[in-house]
Amino acid sequence: MHFGAFMEFGNRAGVSEANAFQEGFRMVDAAEEMGLDGVWLAELHFNPARSVLSSPIVVASAIAARTKRLRMGMAVYVLPLSNPLRIAEEVATVDHISEGRFEMGIGRSGFARSYDVFSIPYGESQGRFAESLEIIQQAWKGKEFSYQGKYYTVEKATVSPTPFQQPHPPLRIAANSTETFVRLGKAGHPIFLGLRGMDIPELRRNVDEYRRCWKEAGHPGEGDVSLRIPVYAGETKDQAMDEPFESISGYFGRMGGLYREAAGKAGLGVTELGDGRAERLAALSYEEMLETKIAFGTAEGLVDRFTQLKEELGLDGVVAEFNAGGLIPEERVLRSLRIITEKVMPAFK
Repeated sequence: MHFGAFMEFGNRAGVSEANAFQEGFRMVDAAEEMGLDGVWLAELHFNPARSVLSSPIVVASAIAARTKRLRMGMAVYVLPLSNPLRIAEEVATVDHISEGRFEMGIGRSGFARSYDVFSIPYGESQGRFAESLEIIQQAWKGKEFSYQGKYYTVEKATVSPTPFQQPHPPLRIAANSTETFVRLGKAGHPIFLGLRGMDIPELRRNVDEYRRCWKEAGHPGEGDVSLRIPVYAGETKDQAMDEPFESISGYFGRMGGLYREAAGKAGLGVTELGDGRAERLAALSYEEMLETKIAFGTAEGLVDRFTQLKEELGLDGVVAEFNAGGLIPEERVLRSLRIITEKVMPAFK
Protein backbone atom coordinates (compact mmCIF):
# COMPACT_ATOMS: atom_id res chain seq x y z
CA MET A 1 0.00 0.00 0.00
CA HIS A 2 1.28 3.47 -0.96
CA PHE A 3 1.91 5.89 1.90
CA GLY A 4 2.10 9.57 1.06
CA ALA A 5 1.89 12.93 2.82
CA PHE A 6 -0.59 15.65 1.90
CA MET A 7 1.13 19.02 2.10
CA GLU A 8 -0.22 22.58 2.18
CA PHE A 9 3.04 24.42 3.00
CA GLY A 10 1.11 25.97 5.85
CA ASN A 11 1.67 29.54 6.95
CA ARG A 12 2.02 29.55 10.75
CA ALA A 13 0.85 32.62 12.68
CA GLY A 14 3.58 35.12 13.46
CA VAL A 15 6.21 33.71 11.09
CA SER A 16 7.27 34.73 7.59
CA GLU A 17 6.18 33.23 4.29
CA ALA A 18 9.82 32.28 3.78
CA ASN A 19 9.55 30.10 6.88
CA ALA A 20 6.51 28.32 5.42
CA PHE A 21 8.55 27.28 2.40
CA GLN A 22 11.55 26.30 4.53
CA GLU A 23 9.41 24.15 6.85
CA GLY A 24 7.69 22.53 3.89
CA PHE A 25 10.98 21.60 2.26
CA ARG A 26 12.32 20.24 5.56
CA MET A 27 9.29 17.94 5.61
CA VAL A 28 10.03 16.89 2.03
CA ASP A 29 13.67 16.16 2.88
CA ALA A 30 12.60 14.12 5.91
CA ALA A 31 10.11 12.15 3.79
CA GLU A 32 12.86 11.35 1.29
CA GLU A 33 15.26 10.29 4.05
CA MET A 34 12.75 8.24 6.04
CA GLY A 35 11.39 6.29 3.08
CA LEU A 36 7.88 7.71 2.65
CA ASP A 37 6.54 6.82 -0.79
CA GLY A 38 5.44 10.28 -1.92
CA VAL A 39 4.19 13.78 -1.20
CA TRP A 40 0.99 15.29 -2.56
CA LEU A 41 0.61 19.05 -2.97
CA ALA A 42 -2.54 21.09 -2.44
CA GLU A 43 -3.53 24.07 -4.59
CA LEU A 44 -4.70 26.96 -2.42
CA HIS A 45 -5.38 30.51 -3.54
CA PHE A 46 -6.00 33.83 -1.76
CA ASN A 47 -5.68 32.48 1.77
CA PRO A 48 -2.43 33.93 3.19
CA ALA A 49 -3.28 32.98 6.77
CA ARG A 50 -3.39 29.32 5.76
CA SER A 51 -0.91 28.52 3.01
CA VAL A 52 1.70 29.76 0.51
CA LEU A 53 0.98 26.89 -1.91
CA SER A 54 -0.70 28.84 -4.71
CA SER A 55 1.67 27.45 -7.37
CA PRO A 56 2.15 23.78 -6.49
CA ILE A 57 3.54 22.83 -9.90
CA VAL A 58 6.51 25.15 -9.26
CA VAL A 59 7.02 23.58 -5.83
CA ALA A 60 6.79 20.10 -7.42
CA SER A 61 9.63 21.11 -9.74
CA ALA A 62 11.76 22.12 -6.74
CA ILE A 63 10.96 18.81 -5.00
CA ALA A 64 11.90 16.88 -8.14
CA ALA A 65 15.27 18.64 -8.23
CA ARG A 66 16.11 18.08 -4.53
CA THR A 67 15.09 14.39 -4.27
CA LYS A 68 16.10 11.17 -5.98
CA ARG A 69 13.49 8.62 -4.87
CA LEU A 70 10.38 10.37 -3.57
CA ARG A 71 7.33 10.54 -5.82
CA MET A 72 5.37 13.78 -5.98
CA GLY A 73 1.85 14.54 -7.08
CA MET A 74 -0.90 17.13 -7.15
CA ALA A 75 -3.82 16.81 -4.73
CA VAL A 76 -5.32 18.36 -6.65
CA TYR A 77 -4.55 20.50 -9.67
CA VAL A 78 -7.73 22.59 -10.05
CA LEU A 79 -8.05 22.36 -13.83
CA PRO A 80 -10.74 25.02 -14.44
CA LEU A 81 -8.56 27.77 -12.93
CA SER A 82 -5.72 27.54 -15.50
CA ASN A 83 -5.25 27.31 -19.24
CA PRO A 84 -5.13 23.61 -20.19
CA LEU A 85 -2.30 24.03 -22.71
CA ARG A 86 -0.17 25.66 -20.04
CA ILE A 87 -1.01 22.85 -17.60
CA ALA A 88 0.03 20.25 -20.19
CA GLU A 89 3.37 21.99 -20.75
CA GLU A 90 4.19 22.45 -17.07
CA VAL A 91 3.24 18.93 -16.03
CA ALA A 92 5.27 17.38 -18.84
CA THR A 93 8.24 19.53 -17.82
CA VAL A 94 8.10 18.43 -14.17
CA ASP A 95 7.67 14.84 -15.31
CA HIS A 96 11.00 15.13 -17.14
CA ILE A 97 12.78 16.89 -14.26
CA SER A 98 11.65 14.11 -11.91
CA GLU A 99 12.39 11.39 -14.48
CA GLY A 100 8.90 9.97 -14.20
CA ARG A 101 8.22 10.41 -10.47
CA PHE A 102 5.26 12.75 -10.98
CA GLU A 103 1.56 11.90 -10.57
CA MET A 104 -1.30 14.13 -11.67
CA GLY A 105 -4.14 14.40 -9.19
CA ILE A 106 -6.90 16.57 -10.62
CA GLY A 107 -10.23 18.03 -9.55
CA ARG A 108 -12.36 21.15 -9.68
CA SER A 109 -12.45 22.00 -5.92
CA GLY A 110 -15.55 22.15 -3.77
CA PHE A 111 -14.79 25.66 -2.57
CA ALA A 112 -15.89 28.43 -4.88
CA ARG A 113 -14.09 31.49 -3.51
CA SER A 114 -11.06 31.06 -5.80
CA TYR A 115 -13.40 30.97 -8.78
CA ASP A 116 -14.96 34.24 -7.64
CA VAL A 117 -11.59 35.99 -7.42
CA PHE A 118 -10.48 34.61 -10.79
CA SER A 119 -13.85 35.77 -12.25
CA ILE A 120 -14.79 32.24 -13.34
CA PRO A 121 -18.40 31.20 -12.54
CA TYR A 122 -18.37 28.09 -10.36
CA GLY A 123 -21.38 26.86 -12.30
CA GLU A 124 -19.03 26.38 -15.26
CA SER A 125 -16.55 24.25 -13.32
CA GLN A 126 -17.79 20.83 -14.45
CA GLY A 127 -17.83 21.79 -18.11
CA ARG A 128 -14.46 23.52 -17.91
CA PHE A 129 -12.95 20.54 -16.09
CA ALA A 130 -14.12 18.07 -18.76
CA GLU A 131 -12.91 20.22 -21.65
CA SER A 132 -9.59 20.97 -19.96
CA LEU A 133 -8.85 17.29 -19.33
CA GLU A 134 -9.66 16.43 -22.95
CA ILE A 135 -7.32 19.16 -24.23
CA ILE A 136 -4.49 18.15 -21.88
CA GLN A 137 -4.66 14.51 -22.97
CA GLN A 138 -4.66 15.55 -26.62
CA ALA A 139 -1.73 17.91 -26.04
CA TRP A 140 0.38 15.19 -24.43
CA LYS A 141 0.35 13.18 -27.68
CA GLY A 142 2.84 15.69 -29.12
CA LYS A 143 0.98 16.10 -32.38
CA GLU A 144 -0.66 19.17 -33.83
CA PHE A 145 -4.33 19.38 -32.89
CA SER A 146 -7.25 21.77 -32.77
CA TYR A 147 -10.18 21.85 -30.39
CA GLN A 148 -13.44 23.73 -30.29
CA GLY A 149 -15.44 23.60 -27.07
CA LYS A 150 -17.84 25.78 -25.14
CA TYR A 151 -15.09 27.25 -22.95
CA TYR A 152 -11.80 26.61 -24.77
CA THR A 153 -10.60 26.89 -28.34
CA VAL A 154 -7.27 25.53 -29.59
CA GLU A 155 -5.97 26.25 -33.09
CA LYS A 156 -3.23 24.05 -34.49
CA ALA A 157 -1.20 23.61 -31.30
CA THR A 158 1.75 21.25 -30.83
CA VAL A 159 2.87 20.99 -27.21
CA SER A 160 6.48 20.34 -26.25
CA PRO A 161 7.76 18.57 -24.26
CA THR A 162 5.62 15.49 -24.20
CA PRO A 163 5.66 13.68 -20.83
CA PHE A 164 8.56 11.50 -19.70
CA GLN A 165 6.03 8.81 -18.75
CA GLN A 166 4.08 7.50 -21.69
CA PRO A 167 1.39 8.07 -22.64
CA HIS A 168 1.32 10.48 -19.67
CA PRO A 169 1.78 10.66 -15.87
CA PRO A 170 -0.77 8.67 -13.86
CA LEU A 171 -4.05 10.55 -13.49
CA ARG A 172 -6.00 10.44 -10.23
CA ILE A 173 -9.30 12.26 -9.80
CA ALA A 174 -11.02 13.43 -6.63
CA ALA A 175 -14.38 11.70 -6.08
CA ASN A 176 -16.89 13.74 -4.04
CA SER A 177 -20.35 12.51 -5.04
CA THR A 178 -22.10 9.25 -5.95
CA GLU A 179 -22.30 10.35 -9.57
CA THR A 180 -18.55 10.96 -9.67
CA PHE A 181 -17.74 7.44 -8.43
CA VAL A 182 -19.87 5.93 -11.20
CA ARG A 183 -18.39 8.13 -13.91
CA LEU A 184 -14.79 7.56 -12.86
CA GLY A 185 -15.28 3.82 -12.56
CA LYS A 186 -16.63 3.67 -16.10
CA ALA A 187 -13.76 5.83 -17.35
CA GLY A 188 -11.11 3.74 -15.59
CA HIS A 189 -9.51 6.51 -13.51
CA PRO A 190 -7.79 6.01 -10.12
CA ILE A 191 -9.49 8.09 -7.43
CA PHE A 192 -8.91 10.09 -4.26
CA LEU A 193 -11.29 9.67 -1.33
CA GLY A 194 -11.78 12.00 1.61
CA LEU A 195 -13.57 11.55 4.93
CA ARG A 196 -14.52 15.21 5.39
CA GLY A 197 -17.74 14.99 3.43
CA MET A 198 -18.62 11.28 3.63
CA ASP A 199 -18.46 8.81 6.48
CA ILE A 200 -16.97 5.34 6.04
CA PRO A 201 -20.26 3.47 5.36
CA GLU A 202 -21.20 5.96 2.64
CA LEU A 203 -17.72 5.79 1.13
CA ARG A 204 -17.82 2.00 1.18
CA ARG A 205 -21.04 1.96 -0.83
CA ASN A 206 -19.62 4.40 -3.35
CA VAL A 207 -16.31 2.54 -3.67
CA ASP A 208 -18.23 -0.70 -4.30
CA GLU A 209 -20.15 1.07 -7.06
CA TYR A 210 -16.90 2.48 -8.49
CA ARG A 211 -15.35 -0.99 -8.65
CA ARG A 212 -18.52 -2.49 -10.17
CA CYS A 213 -18.52 0.14 -12.92
CA TRP A 214 -14.78 -0.35 -13.43
CA LYS A 215 -15.22 -4.09 -14.03
CA GLU A 216 -18.31 -3.69 -16.21
CA ALA A 217 -16.38 -1.29 -18.43
CA GLY A 218 -13.74 -3.96 -18.99
CA HIS A 219 -10.79 -2.23 -17.36
CA PRO A 220 -8.03 -4.51 -16.01
CA GLY A 221 -7.74 -4.95 -12.27
CA GLU A 222 -10.23 -3.58 -9.76
CA GLY A 223 -9.54 0.13 -9.78
CA ASP A 224 -7.22 2.18 -7.59
CA VAL A 225 -8.34 3.98 -4.43
CA SER A 226 -6.31 6.31 -2.20
CA LEU A 227 -7.68 7.83 1.00
CA ARG A 228 -6.70 11.29 2.23
CA ILE A 229 -7.01 11.37 6.03
CA PRO A 230 -5.62 13.33 9.01
CA VAL A 231 -2.96 11.18 10.70
CA TYR A 232 -1.06 11.65 13.96
CA ALA A 233 1.28 9.14 15.54
CA GLY A 234 2.43 9.34 19.17
CA GLU A 235 4.82 7.28 21.21
CA THR A 236 2.06 6.80 23.79
CA LYS A 237 -1.71 6.82 23.48
CA ASP A 238 -1.93 9.99 25.59
CA GLN A 239 0.46 11.79 23.23
CA ALA A 240 -1.48 10.64 20.20
CA MET A 241 -4.81 11.78 21.60
CA ASP A 242 -3.87 14.97 23.48
CA GLU A 243 -1.22 16.67 21.33
CA PRO A 244 -3.23 17.16 18.10
CA PHE A 245 -6.58 17.95 19.77
CA GLU A 246 -6.56 21.73 19.37
CA SER A 247 -5.37 21.54 15.77
CA ILE A 248 -7.86 18.93 14.59
CA SER A 249 -10.75 20.67 16.35
CA GLY A 250 -9.92 23.88 14.49
CA TYR A 251 -9.55 21.93 11.25
CA PHE A 252 -13.08 20.54 11.27
CA GLY A 253 -14.51 23.83 12.45
CA ARG A 254 -12.83 25.54 9.51
CA MET A 255 -14.04 22.87 7.08
CA GLY A 256 -17.59 23.33 8.30
CA GLY A 257 -17.31 27.08 7.74
CA LEU A 258 -15.96 26.63 4.22
CA TYR A 259 -18.75 24.22 3.30
CA ARG A 260 -21.33 26.61 4.74
CA GLU A 261 -19.88 29.49 2.72
CA ALA A 262 -19.87 27.45 -0.50
CA ALA A 263 -23.21 25.68 -0.17
CA GLY A 264 -25.25 28.33 -1.94
CA LYS A 265 -23.01 28.64 -4.99
CA ALA A 266 -24.30 27.76 -8.43
CA GLY A 267 -22.99 24.42 -9.64
CA LEU A 268 -22.89 22.77 -6.22
CA GLY A 269 -25.29 19.87 -6.02
CA VAL A 270 -27.15 18.77 -2.92
CA THR A 271 -24.97 15.66 -2.66
CA GLU A 272 -21.82 17.79 -2.61
CA LEU A 273 -22.26 20.63 -0.15
CA GLY A 274 -25.90 21.42 0.36
CA ASP A 275 -26.86 18.40 2.43
CA GLY A 276 -26.12 19.65 5.93
CA ARG A 277 -22.54 18.42 6.08
CA ALA A 278 -21.30 21.85 7.17
CA GLU A 279 -23.35 21.62 10.35
CA ARG A 280 -22.31 18.00 10.91
CA LEU A 281 -18.61 18.80 10.61
CA ALA A 282 -18.82 21.80 12.92
CA ALA A 283 -20.68 19.75 15.55
CA LEU A 284 -18.38 16.71 15.58
CA SER A 285 -17.19 15.56 18.99
CA TYR A 286 -13.60 14.36 19.36
CA GLU A 287 -14.85 10.81 19.86
CA GLU A 288 -16.79 11.02 16.58
CA MET A 289 -13.70 12.35 14.78
CA LEU A 290 -11.62 9.44 16.06
CA GLU A 291 -14.27 6.96 15.00
CA THR A 292 -15.14 8.30 11.56
CA LYS A 293 -12.76 10.97 10.25
CA ILE A 294 -9.15 10.60 11.43
CA ALA A 295 -6.35 8.13 12.27
CA PHE A 296 -4.62 9.04 15.55
CA GLY A 297 -2.77 6.59 17.76
CA THR A 298 0.40 4.70 18.62
CA ALA A 299 2.15 2.68 15.93
CA GLU A 300 0.27 -0.45 16.96
CA GLY A 301 -3.05 1.36 17.00
CA LEU A 302 -2.45 2.86 13.58
CA VAL A 303 -1.57 -0.50 12.08
CA ASP A 304 -4.95 -1.72 13.30
CA ARG A 305 -6.70 1.43 12.04
CA PHE A 306 -5.20 1.26 8.55
CA THR A 307 -5.86 -2.48 8.36
CA GLN A 308 -9.52 -1.78 9.15
CA LEU A 309 -9.73 0.99 6.55
CA LYS A 310 -7.97 -1.13 3.95
CA GLU A 311 -10.43 -3.96 4.49
CA GLU A 312 -13.52 -1.73 4.54
CA LEU A 313 -12.60 0.45 1.56
CA GLY A 314 -10.20 -1.75 -0.40
CA LEU A 315 -7.50 0.89 -0.20
CA ASP A 316 -4.45 0.96 -2.43
CA GLY A 317 -2.96 3.99 -0.72
CA VAL A 318 -3.13 6.43 2.19
CA VAL A 319 -2.34 10.14 1.84
CA ALA A 320 -1.77 11.39 5.38
CA GLU A 321 -2.41 14.95 6.54
CA PHE A 322 0.28 15.14 9.22
CA ASN A 323 -0.64 18.65 10.36
CA ALA A 324 -4.38 18.99 9.77
CA GLY A 325 -5.35 22.35 11.22
CA GLY A 326 -1.82 23.72 10.98
CA LEU A 327 -1.20 24.07 14.74
CA ILE A 328 0.98 21.03 15.46
CA PRO A 329 4.62 22.03 16.13
CA GLU A 330 7.09 21.02 13.44
CA GLU A 331 9.11 18.72 15.68
CA ARG A 332 5.96 16.73 16.52
CA VAL A 333 4.98 16.50 12.85
CA LEU A 334 8.41 15.05 12.05
CA ARG A 335 8.19 12.64 15.01
CA SER A 336 4.82 11.46 13.74
CA LEU A 337 6.28 10.97 10.26
CA ARG A 338 9.14 8.91 11.67
CA ILE A 339 6.78 6.63 13.62
CA ILE A 340 4.71 6.06 10.49
CA THR A 341 7.68 5.25 8.25
CA GLU A 342 9.54 3.09 10.76
CA LYS A 343 6.74 1.26 12.59
CA VAL A 344 3.53 1.46 10.52
CA MET A 345 4.45 1.34 6.84
CA PRO A 346 6.40 -1.95 7.08
CA ALA A 347 3.19 -3.77 8.06
CA PHE A 348 1.70 -2.91 4.64
CA LYS A 349 4.69 -3.51 2.36
